[in-house]
Amino acid sequence: MSPNKLTEQEIQSALAALNASAASPWEVVDGKLHREFQFRDFSEAFGFMARAALAAESMDHHPEWFNVYRTVRVDLSTHDAGGITELDFALAGRMETIAG
Repeated sequence: MSPNKLTEQEIQSALAALNASAASPWEVVDGKLHREFQFRDFSEAFGFMARAALAAESMDHHPEWFNVYRTVRVDLSTHDAGGITELDFALAGRMETIAG
C-alpha cells in the first residue's frame, strides 16, 4: 500500500468504491475516514473489535476507535502521511468484511 496521502479526488473515488458495498456509508470527518458500526449487543461489538484488531495488526495499521455498548466508532488516517492513504481504505474494506 502507498504511504502517500491521497488527493481529494482520489479520496472521493475510493470512498465511492468502498460505499458501493458498505452496509452503512463511510465519510470523511475532520480529515479522517469515519464510520459507525451498530451491532446487536456489546458482545457482538467486542467480537468485531477483536477480529478487526487482528486484521489491523497484520497490516501494521491501527485505527482510532471508540466503543460504547453496541456501537463502535472508527476513524482512520495514516499519521505518518498526514492524512488518508490507500492503507486506510484497505483497513476499512477489511472492517466491512468482518462486520458483514
